[in-house]
Amino acid sequence: MATYTGTTNIFNSWVEYMAEAANTASDTFKMLLTTSSWTPNQANHSVLTDVTNELSGNGYARYTHTVTSNRSAAVLTFDLDNAVFTASGGSLVARYWCIFDDTVANDPLVAYGLIDNTPADVTTTDGNTLTVTINASGLFTVTRS
Repeated sequence: MATYTGTTNIFNSWVEYMAEAANTASDTFKMLLTTSSWTPNQANHSVLTDVTNELSGNGYARYTHTVTSNRSAAVLTFDLDNAVFTASGGSLVARYWCIFDDTVANDPLVAYGLIDNTPADVTTTDGNTLTVTINASGLFTVTRS
């Protein structure tokens, strides 16, 4: 079993979209995996069609997250359950994970990260799982001043 150890990066466009239209409590958020051929661009990528080289085959399917969005005073914490991908019929070889909001048109991108900070491809062999563990404090927090 491989487990994600990388850094989370929030897409610039997500911050604006979240302030204007996202409903972090009820929207559906999904995670996908890509090969090393995708080069994330935090400043210029904003929607799902900007993501290329998504994995396919060998049991791969996008993961649908369970969302926990809590407000406490001036702090909003956005948290997701850990994503689990199982290889079936062959290996999954991935470099990046990417989360998007699947509820609204164009599927806005939320965050991405390297699965391994080396950076290196992570291979999950047939019958094994790759778990992308979300930080215990949440994917991100927003503080209102």
